[in-house]
Amino acid sequence: MKVRVLGCSGAIAKDCRTTSFLVGERILIDAGTGVGDLTLEEMGKIDHVFLTHSHLDHIAALPLMLDAISSVRRTPVQIHALSATIAALAAHVFNNVIWPDFSAIPSQAAPFLTYHPFAVGDRLTADGIDIEVLPARHTVPAVGFAAMGKSGWWVFSGDTERNPAFWERINAMPVSYLIIETAFSNRERDLAKRSLHLSPDTLAKELAHIARTSRYPIYITHTKPSETNMIMGEIQGIVEVNREANVATHDIHWLVAGQVLDV
Repeated sequence: MKVRVLGCSGAIAKDCRTTSFLVGERILIDAGTGVGDLTLEEMGKIDHVFLTHSHLDHIAALPLMLDAISSVRRTPVQIHALSATIAALAAHVFNNVIWPDFSAIPSQAAPFLTYHPFAVGDRLTADGIDIEVLPARHTVPAVGFAAMGKSGWWVFSGDTERNPAFWERINAMPVSYLIIETAFSNRERDLAKRSLHLSPDTLAKELAHIARTSRYPIYITHTKPSETNMIMGEIQGIVEVNREANVATHDIHWLVAGQVLDV
């Protein structure tokens, strides 16, 4: 299973695209501005979109993508999300004010999109790939995801702050890669706490929950463009302090748009 990073930034700027991952050819996890790097042919193959939550940086490209591919598809795109996320899309995006209601056009019987609600803990199968809905803790109802590849689970935290339930679940999984957010630097730790995001200090506390017998590559996502270098420097500082204290360290990298992970 190949996971292509379309976008992994916490905001837009030159070469910064917001969260979206292409799993195989037919599954999109989140629909941030990174979707715009797909060709029309690539977008037309997408049958399933899994959304972590309703915030704009994770859904911004969804209405535009659906508009672009509606004429080249014969079946609706399936939108998988929490009921609260679906309600937000219907009320605030596909509402015939901001954008047409693609769940009802060209007809109720043959729409451009269909909604498929899930709950935390659900195990779903899309395009032959097992996907599990993981808990997240954010300012709106939110989740993370795990997708099963040949070498184990590709795990994405989604937008989340301190989250014991997340670690309890993934410590029971054979994880191949972990993608975890760290949106703010330590100087913005108060803002991170209020907005239910991680900063390097809280990230370090979260990574301490990883089972001692588990080691896998960890990729940092959702950094604010103006703070990316600071965030990664602070994370590296924590790794060095742990190494000097003979505390277990982790294999931590910065996620980059265009990167492809073979899972």
